[in-house]
Amino acid sequence: MFQSPGVKIEVINTGTELLLGNTLNTHGAWFGRELFQLGLRISRQTTVPDGDAIREALAESLVRADAVIVTGGLGPTSDDLTREITAEVLGLELITDEAALRSLEGFFTSRGRTMVAANLKQALCPVGADILPNANGTAPGIYVPPRLNGRSNAAVFLLPGPPRELYPMFHAEVPPRLRALSGVEKINEALVLKFTGVGESDFHHGIDARLSEIPGLEYGYCAHIGEVDLRLIGDAEAIREAREITLAHFEPHLISENGASLEKTVVRLLKQRGMTLATAESCTGGLISNRITNVPGSSEVFTHGYVTYANEAKRAMLGVPAADLETHGAVSEQVARAMAEGALRESGAGIAVAVTGIAGPGGGTEEKPVGTAWCGLAVKGGETRTFKFYHPRGRKDFKQSVSQSALEAVRRRLKEL
Repeated sequence: MFQSPGVKIEVINTGTELLLGNTLNTHGAWFGRELFQLGLRISRQTTVPDGDAIREALAESLVRADAVIVTGGLGPTSDDLTREITAEVLGLELITDEAALRSLEGFFTSRGRTMVAANLKQALCPVGADILPNANGTAPGIYVPPRLNGRSNAAVFLLPGPPRELYPMFHAEVPPRLRALSGVEKINEALVLKFTGVGESDFHHGIDARLSEIPGLEYGYCAHIGEVDLRLIGDAEAIREAREITLAHFEPHLISENGASLEKTVVRLLKQRGMTLATAESCTGGLISNRITNVPGSSEVFTHGYVTYANEAKRAMLGVPAADLETHGAVSEQVARAMAEGALRESGAGIAVAVTGIAGPGGGTEEKPVGTAWCGLAVKGGETRTFKFYHPRGRKDFKQSVSQSALEAVRRRLKEL
């Protein structure tokens, strides 16, 4: 179920570099998070190159939206045309704002630099609009209130493109104006439940019908390799009811209730149980240990990461019997077991996980096709368990999938201890 926001907000990100792939556009996710905290949502987001394409995008957004946020194109160069195009589309005259001009002059004077004539355009502002100060650069922002012109009832925010200038300006100038426009008084809560070992179709058949019956609840899914996020948005009671329904069906597959990654959850469980972890990896090439060590504080619980890609490394570093390698092959239950037990023994850790598999595209057989992997899980003072995985994907996704399955095996074992 989707709850329509009280005010329709569209974002237009300008910059040819964003479309060429030279610069990663991080504004989309950032705006989404910031606006949600205000009780607002983005209804549409568009990215256009510098220049005339801004005109068409802005004209279209003004018809649909109550507020339009435009980023970029406020600099002094010839392709920085956002303010000029906005004034043209809205039918407003551009005039020099004296306060903005003095701020520009002060910026260059304080740095002992001479301001060239090209910078003067940055002090231009549509008649009746507000200048938004920029404490971190030369390009001030602009706020055009609704009904300032006869062409649109939408409010327009022009903000600089660089994050170091955009984010502080947004926080200082945009929220009060959006609150006044939207009249939002009650901000919904949000909960992200992260699961592994189940797919979106399992949720569809299991709980969709019941979730759709909860008044005021918005829910949706986001699938990743080996994971599904369930997003719940609504008031506290709606989220509580949806959470209870969901966990009644899928709690064994729950990774976290705060969006925390699987590796972060594993590190947390290790700390709670006072245990340490070692890894022994063949087909994943160190990805499992990399994921673990990306978590702050992992040094308290992670001891060793063995990358034993070659059979000789498996024998020399982990003590895998040559007979197991020769008889069963590197990708086998026996070798995965021996790798895990060897890592446990050599590292002195409390739990060890090992993986060996066939990433492809070659090397597969009818008995062991590409995508086959075995996992061994050894615990000090406990039984060693083995698991067989089948992830027929490209090499990169295969490695991610195997690392996910291995970490999930660790998570489940830790939950038992």
